[in-house]
Amino acid sequence: MICRRLVLSLLLTFIGLPATQAADIVIGTASKSGVYFQVGRALCRLIERSSKGLSCEALETAGSVFNLQNVQVGALELGLVQSDIQFHGVNRSGPFRFVDAPHDNVRALFSLYTEPFTLVARRDSGIRNLDDLKGRRVNIGNPGSGQRATMEVVMDAKGWSKDDFQLATELPASQQSLALCHNRVQAMVYTVGHPNPSVAKAVKLCRSVIAEVSGPDIERLVSDTPYYTLDHIPGGLYAGVDEPVRTFGVLATVVSSVDVDEELVYLVIKTLFENIERFRAMHRVFQPLEPRRMIKDGLSAPLHKGAERYYREKGWM
Repeated sequence: MICRRLVLSLLLTFIGLPATQAADIVIGTASKSGVYFQVGRALCRLIERSSKGLSCEALETAGSVFNLQNVQVGALELGLVQSDIQFHGVNRSGPFRFVDAPHDNVRALFSLYTEPFTLVARRDSGIRNLDDLKGRRVNIGNPGSGQRATMEVVMDAKGWSKDDFQLATELPASQQSLALCHNRVQAMVYTVGHPNPSVAKAVKLCRSVIAEVSGPDIERLVSDTPYYTLDHIPGGLYAGVDEPVRTFGVLATVVSSVDVDEELVYLVIKTLFENIERFRAMHRVFQPLEPRRMIKDGLSAPLHKGAERYYREKGWM
C-alpha cells in the first residue's frame, strides 16, 4: 500500500494534479469533458453509497493508454480503456509493440458502451468525409489518449502521416472544441460515447458537422481486427444532425490488475450489477447496457478472479 501511494503521488504530479491522500479505489478516466470521467464518477457514487466506508475517486487522466499503463504498475485500481487498447496492451501490438515489458498484470472486469470514432469539422471547411482531411488543419489528439491511438490507426489505414495535414495539433479532448470554434483547427477527432457535451458544443456553437468515416480502407480495417466494429452515430442527438452518420467504433472497457484484492474487485462488480438500473439512469449512453454482453464483448485480457467469481455465482459463465 505504501508503494502504491508513492506511485500514485508521482502519477498525480506527472499529470499536473496536486498529490492528495489516495482513495481506497482510484479509477483512471480521461478528460472531464468526456464520458469516461462520467463513468468513473457514476461508479464511485455507487461504490461509496453501497459499501461501508470505502472511498473512491475518479481521476482525470490522459486517457486509455495512460490508464492501461498505470493499472499495470499498480498506480490505479481501475482504468477505463478502449477495447482496441486493451487488446494491444495484452498482445504487445499497436502502440505497445515497442514496449519491453508485457502487460501481463492487466485483468478485464467488464465492457460498457460503443464508442464511435467521431470526426467533427467546421461547416465552412468543406470537410464532409474522412478523405477530405488531407491538407487541412486537424487535431489528432494528445499522446496517451485513446482518440490519438485510434487516429494513428486510421492514418495507417489511409497511408497518411502528419505531413499530409496542413497542421496536426495534439490538444486533449477538453481543449479541442474551443480550438475548432476559433478556427485554429478545421476538424477534430474523438473516440467517445454519444451524446457528448464537447461534440454538442462544437456542433451547436461552432457551426460544425459530423463527417462520415467510411470507405474501402475503413471496411478493410474493421474486417482485419477483432476489436473494431462498423458503427454509426444516431441522428437526432445533435443540432442539425438528423440522419445517422456512418463510422466505426470500439467498446469502452474497465480493467484492473491481478494484484488488486479479489474481494475489492468482487465488491465493485457486485455493486455495479446489483445497481445496474440506477447506473443506466446516470447517463444516456449507459441506457442500452446488457450484463451478459458486458462480461464478454471487447474483453481481451483474462478476467480478474473477483469478476469471474461473481459471474459464476450469477450463472453467467
